[in-house]
Amino acid sequence: MAVDRVVETVGGRRLDATGRISELFQHIAKFARRQPLGMVGAVIVVFAILVAVLAPLIAPFDPYEPHPRLSFEAPGQEFLLGTDQIGRDVLSRLIYGARISLYVGIVSVLVGTTIGTIVGIASAYFGGVIDLVTQRVLDAIMSFPGIILAIAIMAAFGSASLENIIITLMIIFTPGAARTIRSRVLSLKELDFVLAARAIGASNQRILLRHLAPNVVSLYIVFFSITVGFAIIAEASLSFLGIGAPPDAPSWGGMLAQSTSKGIDLAPWMAIFPGIAIGLVVFGFNLFGDALRDVLDPRLRGTR
Repeated sequence: MAVDRVVETVGGRRLDATGRISELFQHIAKFARRQPLGMVGAVIVVFAILVAVLAPLIAPFDPYEPHPRLSFEAPGQEFLLGTDQIGRDVLSRLIYGARISLYVGIVSVLVGTTIGTIVGIASAYFGGVIDLVTQRVLDAIMSFPGIILAIAIMAAFGSASLENIIITLMIIFTPGAARTIRSRVLSLKELDFVLAARAIGASNQRILLRHLAPNVVSLYIVFFSITVGFAIIAEASLSFLGIGAPPDAPSWGGMLAQSTSKGIDLAPWMAIFPGIAIGLVVFGFNLFGDALRDVLDPRLRGTR
């Protein structure tokens, strides 16, 4: 009988796991039916992530290895997307470039959105001097055009590196997240469930963590998914200007810069394919983010 109970328990777990997988696919199918464009965006995003993760396995050549005798080789059988000015395979650099763009975009927005969420919740909940000082600091940051502020911060760092780009973009995207979350918490903190928690003597920490934070998770996800596309464009812009990724790094923005400096008329594929990659991935994140906004937070439908 003990054995039977073990078998039943194990079988129950297997059924439970199978049921969860089945439920997950049902949710995906439902999302695809209701948000077909969002599903297209999700496929593009997942494909880009897989390309970035599997880059060492699928890239046909070393993206850093030059072939001087094969410089400006047109797309063909050996080099599917051609070569650049020193004979490096464009396809391989494009594949590895997905790593840089997604890494910088996702990490910078993830950190910036997280910090912004914490700042926004605290600012709205405590109010008073904390809210006043916080909002003035955010106003100061947001008063500068994003690209100008990014250039200034990168110049202050004095060197081009992925870590510096991430810190720069994190600073730029934090105020937007803080403002968005703050506006939501200002309305939430006056609702009955928060007032009731205060009335029974719940601590500020408990109210913040157990009542307010869970109610801004959907907004956090929406802001994150939509903003990643902007971060990818920002990274490409900085790399195009020569103050982003290191010069030898296979960055999409850097590849665009090299195509213009070496003669776009001579090798147009050096600009065409990185441009397509940037546009396609950003388009995918925007479609996916818009769909998540409509599903998770219908009140934001139709807004940006």
